[in-house]
Amino acid sequence: MKKISKVWFGIAAVVVIAVIVWLLSNIKKEHQITFETDIVKEANIQNSITATGTIEPVTSVTVGTQVSGIVSKLYVDYNSVVKKGQVIAELDKTNLISELNTAKANLSSAESTLAYEKKNYQRYKSLYDKGLVSADDYENAELSYIKAKETVATAKETVQKAQTNLGYATISSPIDGVVLSKAVEEGQTVAASFSTPELFTIAQDLTDMRVVADVDEADIGDVKEGERVTFTVDAFPNDTFEGEVTQVRQEATTTNNVVTYEVVISAPNADLKLKPGLTANVTIYTAEKQGVLSVTSKALRFSPTAETVGKYKIADKNGKNKLWTLDGNTLTAHVVQIGMSDGVNTEILSGISKGTKIVTQIEEVSNEEPEEGKVKEQSPFAPGPRRNDKKK
Repeated sequence: MKKISKVWFGIAAVVVIAVIVWLLSNIKKEHQITFETDIVKEANIQNSITATGTIEPVTSVTVGTQVSGIVSKLYVDYNSVVKKGQVIAELDKTNLISELNTAKANLSSAESTLAYEKKNYQRYKSLYDKGLVSADDYENAELSYIKAKETVATAKETVQKAQTNLGYATISSPIDGVVLSKAVEEGQTVAASFSTPELFTIAQDLTDMRVVADVDEADIGDVKEGERVTFTVDAFPNDTFEGEVTQVRQEATTTNNVVTYEVVISAPNADLKLKPGLTANVTIYTAEKQGVLSVTSKALRFSPTAETVGKYKIADKNGKNKLWTLDGNTLTAHVVQIGMSDGVNTEILSGISKGTKIVTQIEEVSNEEPEEGKVKEQSPFAPGPRRNDKKK
């Protein structure tokens, strides 16, 4: 009998343990709510726009020639450093010297004719005053004298023009700078009949460059002179260059129905890394505030309800912009005044102090495994599971 009692006692104990285990496994655990928090702190807030542009010298001059001829001498090449007034090329001067000599000969002949006509006029005037020649003869002598003076004046202008053209055959640099391009070679003929031939392009100072950026019409309203700019070039992808807006041009350019405006940006180039023609990827900071009191922008979008916070109490206040703090089991609202925002951080002007811990969002945590066929309950603020909506 004692053995039988022990067996039944053991069976009863096993049953009790099984029942307890079954009960514990079927008790739904209450969802636990946790809060993500952040600190009210100082931060730099920046608003910016992006554009692309081209690196250019601030001052560049295209050097040409006013006269036609054969290039007889070139004294510079690409990248040559030149000074203002330095001779950089010469054209063949044979024809120009001949033209000058012809003009001088014509001037000499005209001066001789003038001397004769002057004496002839004086002689006729003297005779006319004594009544020895007719008025018609006197006037013809006077007219010949006047024409001779005009001929001399014309001949002098022709000589001056020939001398000027001869001077144009010697081409000098108009500025101090560096030769960027050379369009001719020795022996090449240049013709100045319809337009001035371009021989060289000279940049004045490659240590002082600029970026001419094309800014979209939607962004141009925020661009002002003096705004800070950073830009990069593909030639030096790890370097960031700085400048500022120096000019916002009013002329619009339309390309494929896209309207843009040119913005000129200074680009100091002391190390000569920037080269004319490079494409610049530009960031223009249209608004900046350094070290202002701010919070993450999602904290201002946090709005607790009784359904989402469960057992926690809500101490709300009337206001457009609110931040929430957690004191024990109570969520307390603080009405704040906000300033500028860059999308990530928002400036706080008043309503809360630096260092305050604020709630940015809520999260639900549960140790319960979802039953088959049911979706695990989660916070409406938490991101949902990924779905494959692609139809087969």
